[in-house]
Amino acid sequence: MFLCINMVNAKSVKEAVEHQARTETDRVLDDKRKPTEVLEFFGIQPGMKVLDVFGGGGYYTEILSYLVGETGSVTLYNNSPWNAFVNKSVTERLKDNRLPNVKRVVLEPMGLETLEEKFDAAIFVLGMHDIYYVDEENGWPAIDKEGFLANIHRLLKGGAVFGIIDHNAVSGTDPSVVGKSVHRIDPAVLIRDLTAAGFEFEGESNVLRNPNDTLDISVFDQSISRKTDRSILKFRK
Repeated sequence: MFLCINMVNAKSVKEAVEHQARTETDRVLDDKRKPTEVLEFFGIQPGMKVLDVFGGGGYYTEILSYLVGETGSVTLYNNSPWNAFVNKSVTERLKDNRLPNVKRVVLEPMGLETLEEKFDAAIFVLGMHDIYYVDEENGWPAIDKEGFLANIHRLLKGGAVFGIIDHNAVSGTDPSVVGKSVHRIDPAVLIRDLTAAGFEFEGESNVLRNPNDTLDISVFDQSISRKTDRSILKFRK
């Protein structure tokens, strides 16, 4: 049953978000995450091959699956610490081949060197701050940031979009500190480092901005959870 439902291709982002096979667990997050506006801004189209970097449990992966359709594909990529956290939810999401155009990949960041597929787009949602800090006690190892971004750049076709969303930190703060303590990052750091990695910054969307966020408390604090001030940044190779 899942397979038949999910083979119906969406003709637009809106149709993908409204796809009947999406779970209520995902749908209740849409108002806070605004996937229609986000994916329209990034310009993801049917037929594309998309890499979902540190895609977690696959909220965006599933929407992308419906959007790119049978002629496209989505690679849901997590490293082993992320996979350990989301394994159950990802396994449930992908069981019985319910998203037949989705490939699940678990690799350490430098393991991306082994991938040979080229992608039309990549997204990195609420996770790029994680590549800046180390927290060995909680199972998060150091990541070679420059090497990681270089691998993503290599995997993208010329002209491909790289869309980033992350929780904003106070301007000028050290990403290795605030990444660990409050799970945020100064968007200026992202623009600087993605530009240094060879990407061209094309612009940003304000649909997830929240001027009432003080930018200095943990994104998991109940007072701000799912309501953080977030930057949506669009880059191109």
